Amino acid sequence: MTNTNYPSANPQNEPPRSNRGSRNLLIGILAAALLGTWGYLLYDKNKSGETLQVAQVQSDNYMSQRDSLKILYDDAEMRLDSITGANNNLQGDKTALQKQIDANKAEIRRILNDKNATAADLKRARLMITDLNNQIATLEAEVSRLTGENQELSANNTQLTSEKQVLEQNLQTSSLEKEALAQTVDVGSTFSAANIQITPVNEKKSGKEKTTASAKRVDKLVVSFDVENRIAKSGPADMYIMVTAPDGKVISDPSLGSATLTTRADGDKMFTTKIPVEYEQGTRKAVQFPIRQEDFQRGDYKIEIYHNGFKIGEGIRTLKKGGLFG
Repeated sequence: MTNTNYPSANPQNEPPRSNRGSRNLLIGILAAALLGTWGYLLYDKNKSGETLQVAQVQSDNYMSQRDSLKILYDDAEMRLDSITGANNNLQGDKTALQKQIDANKAEIRRILNDKNATAADLKRARLMITDLNNQIATLEAEVSRLTGENQELSANNTQLTSEKQVLEQNLQTSSLEKEALAQTVDVGSTFSAANIQITPVNEKKSGKEKTTASAKRVDKLVVSFDVENRIAKSGPADMYIMVTAPDGKVISDPSLGSATLTTRADGDKMFTTKIPVEYEQGTRKAVQFPIRQEDFQRGDYKIEIYHNGFKIGEGIRTLKKGGLFG
């Protein structure tokens, strides 16, 4: 074969057409692989984002549930606090219901304070809060009932106190009236004395008695009077006699000594003698007794008669150097 000088059909020394196809195919495969990798990475990123978003939503839901339970519990506890004090005041010691409420509160508080509490724990806490509110409603009804009963008792007590005050006033009035009546009866039962006579007597050796005007001859003063009272009951009554000599001294009975009587108007006074009188209701009783002294003075002798602390009569006799009385 003869060699010619014609140029070649592939002047740029390009590879054969079959080699170019293989290379293009390889590039396409690499590009497809790259695109697939990017797609997978993008899909995985999106999937991870969705997972994170779901986790965040779940976390938010969990926190929201915990917070809502906390709010429900706080509200229930506020209601409970508002009635617990009143119930304790009305009933004294805690009731079985209050003790159960305290136990439920402690368990609910434990769950809400537990950072690792599960959804099941929170669900149980929600049920317990519902039960707690029901218990509180029961306690509120009990407090309302007890408050009503307490108000009724208070009203009854007020009425009884008022009635007691009225009764005490009536009793006080009755006591005062009774005391006044007793005092009236006491005063009214005091005897009155009448026909008071004071006779100076000289006693003869023969036993005869003679009225005398001479002080030095008087052996005794015979005091006589009548007593009477229409309301005084029958029985013994004491008459107190005070004899005051001209020198102003009260003659005393040696057997009594310096005896004193508490009078209603004149305070304590010495008396000469006490005469027991047996009185019969509705009658007039004559009383007579002697006053003796070793030496009688000239002048006025004052005789005072007391009964029940009151002076019921008095009289005066004058003894002179000589002469007769009457």
